[in-house]
Amino acid sequence: MKLHRILGLILATQLWAAATALGQGSYKAEAIGAAPAADVPASLQTVLDSQGVRVVNDQGAALCEVWLPKSLPTRASPNTSSDLLYGALAEGTFLGVLHFPNAATDFRGQTMKAGFYTLRYALIPQDGNHMGVNPYRDAIVLAPVSVDQDPAKAFGFDDLVKLGRQASGTPHPGFLVGAQVSGTDFPSVVKDDQDHWNLQVKGHGQSGELPLAFTVIGKWQG
Repeated sequence: MKLHRILGLILATQLWAAATALGQGSYKAEAIGAAPAADVPASLQTVLDSQGVRVVNDQGAALCEVWLPKSLPTRASPNTSSDLLYGALAEGTFLGVLHFPNAATDFRGQTMKAGFYTLRYALIPQDGNHMGVNPYRDAIVLAPVSVDQDPAKAFGFDDLVKLGRQASGTPHPGFLVGAQVSGTDFPSVVKDDQDHWNLQVKGHGQSGELPLAFTVIGKWQG
């Protein structure tokens, strides 16, 4: 085998090993203060909790920050369908604000610019185009805070899609997906059996605490 081919194979092996090592990192959640007033409109600030959660990697670099509302409105009659995790939430419910300090990706692998986004509860459609996206239909649509400043406003599915497109800049809305809560540690970041890392937080529902989890590291492989 020629020398340049041998060197090429060695380099490729080294690059593969480095990439594998990067993929084996871990993440944790840490408490932070209120969302910055300079970046989040006052209409959102007033309904957000005074403490948030930051997700950091094992080098201490922040991947995202999340602030939940002080109170989450819940349905009087929750949807008990087996393909839903959070049937107590109505579609369009304001779930808080998320901050990406740097460019990131949503669950579809679309690039999300650094910045602040609202979180709205949505349901993944039950059609052929969305088969296998996630075991559950729970999703969270991202929208720039500049275009979604009324947390009490009701949004239907079509409106959520329009909002989410302004986050992704593509015909498909920017979104994350819901995940099953694992254990009783809140806030925390937990790795599931799909190798996704899920942020676990405890919301305040109208009738008590409402544990929530959603994927912040990982994407659909379809």
